[in-house]
Amino acid sequence: MALNKKLLLSPRNVDITLRRLAMQLIENHGDFKDTVLIGLQPRGSAVLEKLLEILKNQESAKIASGTLDITFFRDDFRRRNTPLQPSKTKIDVLLEGKKVVFIDDVLFTGRSVRSAMDAVQSFGRPAEVELLVLIDRRFSRELPIQPDYSGQHVDSLIGDKVLVEWQHLGALEDAVYLETGDNE
Repeated sequence: MALNKKLLLSPRNVDITLRRLAMQLIENHGDFKDTVLIGLQPRGSAVLEKLLEILKNQESAKIASGTLDITFFRDDFRRRNTPLQPSKTKIDVLLEGKKVVFIDDVLFTGRSVRSAMDAVQSFGRPAEVELLVLIDRRFSRELPIQPDYSGQHVDSLIGDKVLVEWQHLGALEDAVYLETGDNE
């Protein structure tokens, strides 16, 4: 089976999409005084970094942020053949009563977000939780979880993969691809 790789977002469109998402966050959270942005490890932290770069140029206030590892909160972590390697959780602020925005690259089944909702309770009970994703694979949900902010909707089959590549992590450029299997 050959794999086909189709460009979904060019570097220019990735930048435009991230800027639009940042403006939506500003519109809904103002000065971010009571808001904490949390990147879901490992891939959501890259999206968080990019958004923080844009927000720092737009907002003068310091924006509270952190990263959350959900490895041991996943419902499938004991079902894997290889040991899981957790990423680092870094949340230096109490989340009690705060508005929390989870940030991830791709929303697929919703299971990672459910795990994040369990994991975040260790840092206090947020007043509100929102979800921002760069790509929403909207017809693949196993749980009733929907993003509050999404960069682009992608309709794809279960066997397809959405690949988000970042230049600062070693890719040639920031881009998003859809990888599909070809049964010819």
